[in-house]
Amino acid sequence: MAIITLTTDFGEKDHFAGATKGAIYSELPEVKIVDISHSVSPFNIPEAAYIIQNAYKSFPKGTIHIIGIDSELNPENKHIALKLDDHYFICANNGIMSMICSEIAPQKIVEINIHDKIQTSFPVLDVFVKVACHIARGGTLEVIGKNIEEIKPIKNIVPYVNDDKTQIVGSVIYVDNYGNVVTNIKRSFFEAIQKGRSFEISARNYTFKKIHKKYSGIVNFEIPENKRHDEGRKLAVFNSGDFLEIAVYKSNSENVGSASTLLGLRLMDAVSINFIAAPLTPKGIDIQQIVSKATDF
Repeated sequence: MAIITLTTDFGEKDHFAGATKGAIYSELPEVKIVDISHSVSPFNIPEAAYIIQNAYKSFPKGTIHIIGIDSELNPENKHIALKLDDHYFICANNGIMSMICSEIAPQKIVEINIHDKIQTSFPVLDVFVKVACHIARGGTLEVIGKNIEEIKPIKNIVPYVNDDKTQIVGSVIYVDNYGNVVTNIKRSFFEAIQKGRSFEISARNYTFKKIHKKYSGIVNFEIPENKRHDEGRKLAVFNSGDFLEIAVYKSNSENVGSASTLLGLRLMDAVSINFIAAPLTPKGIDIQQIVSKATDF
């Protein structure tokens, strides 16, 4: 049985999500439809890209993912279908797939060209559903589009690194349901620039000198629970998607607050990491070099 997922900014109030599901079931009554999210901020491409990148791998190979964000067809916003990592993605060519494609090369990309057969003002319902059902029946991408080699890049997907590699400047790409703030700095990118150096993360007027492996890493469990005051403590962590996240332990905007509210961080705000050079001995010898050479014996 084919699986079709939906990721949109339709929300829950309007008819759009329900109508899309109804159109799919009208063509394929036995298909399985899964809602990834309909709560993406309107037209927020980086947010949608983050959500789909971290969700799609949990689905079986061959799953078809409809992404309905900023999908109105115009000369600068064509429709595409991709096969990537043995999954299929149907969306507008507005940069939404570039976050995934920066790490995994697509197996095939086509620009959808069936619009002359479908008159529509609701392309997710009319065009994307037709393409998804075609793929679910075993159809090929070549039938619904022409091959293309590249997709439109997303802005600010890669953090800035200065020339001497002493600083990374990233940006906030997502604020989750807990108010935790996700940046575009991935663990692999951070470690490639860090090279074992100490660092200081700056987010607004707050700094962090440690990145935890999990949210509870900030808790000292040797202290009795009734003597700890951990809720509301700020921390930096690499989240489940391996993105650097600024968080608040057991955040709740109604009492202890969240990283977004307490630090005043919003989408596209800057988060910087400054690396501290390794200390030198009195003779000017890099201690890290000494340690490195010692481990060679």
